[in-house]
Amino acid sequence: MNQSPNRRTFGSSGKSRKNDVNLDLSTARQMLPLVRSIVRDIVASQDRLTRLQPEQDRLDRHRVDLVWQERERRYQVSEEIAETQKHLAAVVGELKQLGLSLSDDNSIRIDFPTRINGRHAAYSWQNGEEDVTFWHYAEENDRRPIPTDWMNTSGTASKNKK
Repeated sequence: MNQSPNRRTFGSSGKSRKNDVNLDLSTARQMLPLVRSIVRDIVASQDRLTRLQPEQDRLDRHRVDLVWQERERRYQVSEEIAETQKHLAAVVGELKQLGLSLSDDNSIRIDFPTRINGRHAAYSWQNGEEDVTFWHYAEENDRRPIPTDWMNTSGTASKNKK
């Protein structure tokens, strides 16, 4: 099929669109089971890397002195690390596809983007927490408890209407 280089697919603007995701609290909470599953994958990958990296370091330090079995293990560990890093990147990519972000690698804190009082903000959930009960403005790191009146609002929270 010969198409002119100036033709675009129907509905495309030619510009890369960054979706400005704004989730309400109810939606963030509904997404939590999926997010927990993704976070389990992140934690498992990080644990695996934490376990493999010291072995890789030890094998690399002694690579000249290794017997064949140890050399073979060195290659295996290197491949396992590469596969795990690739898997970890893919899993973090799943969060990004949902419009979410991993804001803290150590505590595995996930941000659900929203707008509060006209400013970019996020509902915040951390691995191990039962529910989404914190929020923060985009430029802040400190999490604030979600006020009770926000939790009682269905659909778009009242704070987004201000």
